[in-house]
Amino acid sequence: MYKSLVKPLLFKKNAEDAHHFTFDLIKKSFNLPLVKNAIEGIYGYQNPILEREVFGLRFKNPVGLAAGFDKDAKLIDEMAMLGFGFIEIGTLTPKPQEGNPKPRLFRLPSDDSLINRMGFNNGGVDDAIIRLKERNSDVLIGGNIGKNKVTSNEKAVDDYLYCFETLFPYVDYFVVNVSSPNTPNLRDLQEKEPLKKLLMAVKRANLRKQKPKPILLKIAPDLTVGQLDDIVEIVLETKIDGVIATNTTIDRSSLTTDVKQIQEIGAGGVSGKVLAKRSTEVIRFLAKQSNNAFPIIGVGGIFSAQDAIDKLEAGASLVQIYSGMIYEGPGLVKKINKGLAKYLSGKKVKI
Repeated sequence: MYKSLVKPLLFKKNAEDAHHFTFDLIKKSFNLPLVKNAIEGIYGYQNPILEREVFGLRFKNPVGLAAGFDKDAKLIDEMAMLGFGFIEIGTLTPKPQEGNPKPRLFRLPSDDSLINRMGFNNGGVDDAIIRLKERNSDVLIGGNIGKNKVTSNEKAVDDYLYCFETLFPYVDYFVVNVSSPNTPNLRDLQEKEPLKKLLMAVKRANLRKQKPKPILLKIAPDLTVGQLDDIVEIVLETKIDGVIATNTTIDRSSLTTDVKQIQEIGAGGVSGKVLAKRSTEVIRFLAKQSNNAFPIIGVGGIFSAQDAIDKLEAGASLVQIYSGMIYEGPGLVKKINKGLAKYLSGKKVKI
């Protein structure tokens, strides 16, 4: 029904308008009497074989919602109804910011991909906490944190620490995001020394807590082999809890969409099917180089159970989806979990 009816209607709208329309529709409809049970009955799927413990947290299944979809924690309870094992909010910044000028989100249907240059548009971390306090579901929540556009890289640590301290009581794990291509100079923080300084600052703040929470690093798919080696070294040295691989890519060489159309769209990070191969390569490299020393959450181009299996076999412990849900619909979570359950039952392996 999604592909034949809902998707064609949504794809007639501007991509960001369709996103907000969908948000409003979900918020209004999912909470109607009897609808919640119906939604959970249609989209929910539970199987003990899917449960796993990763960086000290117990996940009911390994399929999560990637950051960027529900930046401001507006749909946590509703997204939980769709069967996600965990939901990552953000990227959140200390102060609210509008993000980049519109239009800034574009579909590439022939590539099953998206280009976005949103620019960390969000209502600020304090605004998100208002809704986090009111949530009803017990789904695990990740807090993806970043810096405001107006904050210089020299003062970036202050922004990350503010978000960390403010969000700490309300999320289950943290993601330090230095890999978005849409905030000027942000990716410079992936360089060895500034990244080490940032992670150590967050790590020290975490260790001061009575019960520290997992800290992960989200990296770009465009890093060189040398830079990926540095990532492994830094993760091991700082003893953070894991890596999310990967964010969107600035590489457009695999796109089949007309070059003129791509040029007209302009700057932005690419997500979707074209990212699948590279993100899996990065996962495999990190897992091999570190001898599986830390957990990896695999994200990028997951449109099917097999795509998720590819990430897990490459070394990921968990996976996240976003663009795949836009193209395949909300039933994708259940399809992936059912496929993973079948895979795990057949192979009897620990992944």
